[in-house]
Amino acid sequence: MGNAESVVVQKRLARFRPDERPVVEGVFERLQSGSAGAAGKDGKALTVDMVKASMGSVASDSMIMRVYACMASIDAGVPMVPGGGVSREQLVIFLADTLRGTAEERAPLVMAMAQRSGKGDVATVDQIKQFLEDLISAVVQTLAHRGRLRGWKPEHMGDGARGVKLLAEQLSSEIKVSDQQTCDTPCLEDWIFRISSVAVYLELLVSEGLLVTLPSRPPPTLLPLCREASWGKAASLLDLPLLLFLAPLLPAGHSTPWRLLFSTHLHGESFTRMMSGLKGHGPTVLLLRDTKGHVFGGFASHSWEIRPQFQGDSRCFLFSVFPCMRVYTGTGYNQHYMYLNQGQQTMPNGLGMGGQHGYFGLWLDSEFGRGHSRARPKCTTYGSPQLSAEEDFSLDALEVWAVSEPPEQEQDENKRSILDADPEVQAMMEMAGKTLHSQGLREPEEDEQ
Repeated sequence: MGNAESVVVQKRLARFRPDERPVVEGVFERLQSGSAGAAGKDGKALTVDMVKASMGSVASDSMIMRVYACMASIDAGVPMVPGGGVSREQLVIFLADTLRGTAEERAPLVMAMAQRSGKGDVATVDQIKQFLEDLISAVVQTLAHRGRLRGWKPEHMGDGARGVKLLAEQLSSEIKVSDQQTCDTPCLEDWIFRISSVAVYLELLVSEGLLVTLPSRPPPTLLPLCREASWGKAASLLDLPLLLFLAPLLPAGHSTPWRLLFSTHLHGESFTRMMSGLKGHGPTVLLLRDTKGHVFGGFASHSWEIRPQFQGDSRCFLFSVFPCMRVYTGTGYNQHYMYLNQGQQTMPNGLGMGGQHGYFGLWLDSEFGRGHSRARPKCTTYGSPQLSAEEDFSLDALEVWAVSEPPEQEQDENKRSILDADPEVQAMMEMAGKTLHSQGLREPEEDEQ
């Protein structure tokens, strides 16, 4: 940038490693050379067409205009480019603050993108919500375009457009707005500091849209790996924005694969079949839709066991998807996190999460197809309201997803020799006079020592 480089720009560049600084400084020339449109005055400025040429495959025109307006609003500490446009200094500051910035530095960027102009001291909640819809749509489009869906098939999943609106509403609901339903820059700073996904989405959009590849910061992983989903037959209640919402809430985050254990669409309406899918598979996510269209579910932190006592721990939670996306975690009032029972005459038979017998936050009766969500006004265990459209609901669809690797016990059993797993087989072979050649070669099991 020569001698005209501002102190502000120098400080921003210092955040990057020496081998990364040329990458950041080279984005300006690459955007200019990669555009078929005309360059700015004397080649000293970026035009919106140059930015569109780079970002057009992963973001809407609306989102690109937000990004461009944000760049153009930055005070780089040097004279503005004559005739308008985005200067090299403005671009560097924008890249540094989106990719390496603090909440304090990102807040003005979000304000400018929400306003589409960079002018004014406040933004309304509706403006921020519309910005989030554009941002989340761009994130989903980026994941698809860059081949980072990790096994998920949007064409066999739920309504992604509706999911974008629901997630945008959920994120904007976390803003501590004024009585006038507006938010100033300190308000946005507080929000960005608390809700990390906003900064993560911005980082993905900018790094992928402007092709800024930095060795020290690979693109964030936003989706868990999907395995064993039978996509040729499945029609999932999940959509990509819902996965963006749920995955960070799980103890394992994005690090473990999701496996479809049960689906009414695939396996029919059978409580026994559902239980066989639940048991022994570790933590699970239950997702269901009632016949009135409400979508909700729960996360179970442990493998389900059939017994007349409550189980689980404080990592369990309930959540709502439609008509609004919300999560409800443990209140500490009691430990009624999970319940699964069948075949009892004196205890309720079914699956429940939160509350108490006959008054669960989420209940599926063993007579498959019926359930309830009772709060009046909130579930004691999770603090959740009524999740279903009506207190007693009829089930329309249900899915159960395992959200961790199979438990170690199950893996160990799969690795064990048939001779260890079934002693009767071993006895029969010995009676038949068969020589057990591996008997002296295998390591003894811990319980044999």
